[in-house]
Amino acid sequence: MKRLLRNTLRSSFVQRAAGVLAAEWLRLVWRTNKFTFDPPDIYGRVEPRIPAIFAFWHGQHFLTPFIKNKESYRAKVLISRHRDGEFNAIAVERLGIGTIRGSGDHGGAFHRKGGVGAFREMVQTLEDGCNVALTADVPKRSRVAGLGIIMLARESGRPIMPFAMATSRFIRLKNWDRTTINLPFGRGALVGIKEIVVPPDADAATMEALRLELEETLNEATRRAYAQLGRPEPDHG
Repeated sequence: MKRLLRNTLRSSFVQRAAGVLAAEWLRLVWRTNKFTFDPPDIYGRVEPRIPAIFAFWHGQHFLTPFIKNKESYRAKVLISRHRDGEFNAIAVERLGIGTIRGSGDHGGAFHRKGGVGAFREMVQTLEDGCNVALTADVPKRSRVAGLGIIMLARESGRPIMPFAMATSRFIRLKNWDRTTINLPFGRGALVGIKEIVVPPDADAATMEALRLELEETLNEATRRAYAQLGRPEPDHG
């Protein structure tokens, strides 16, 4: 029992230390990259639509806590309950973003991995006037948007704002989502092409069409972000 407790405490300490280091690394990256915005008035377009659902591709999302340009912009991000999600939660909370713990998307099976509670909390968060941010991918399937985010938009009545953020200097990992580790002392781009609105009476066919539109919009935003930096888009397998 003592050994188990000691290992648990050690693991908790390591996760907290990793979360703090990750947050400070991202802060350094943000401060040392000169960002451009596409369109230039992107904040002016988004602000009247707040609260909104901000969508990103998994593995390309690490700088998203810095998308807010005003302290009054409140936001919460969906993070998995998996053990690996702990240090991610610590990092984003250190950067001033709230967390919602639960499943990202499993089709309509929100009962898995705390999905029901997370979905309800996201709807309530939006009703309270706070933005929600989440990755759009189906778990372990890179660049395949799930229906979960479409269902959230239909239930909440709030628009989906697909965005891409990229830096000219990065390291790409060889994992399922080709995670991109942003590096400091370069240039950055934030691209948001358009919003996606899901009607409250959307049927299955409409939701599938909007899911594909979200997928295409995120791919185009990502392509444009890297093109503006003169870099080829990282291969997503």
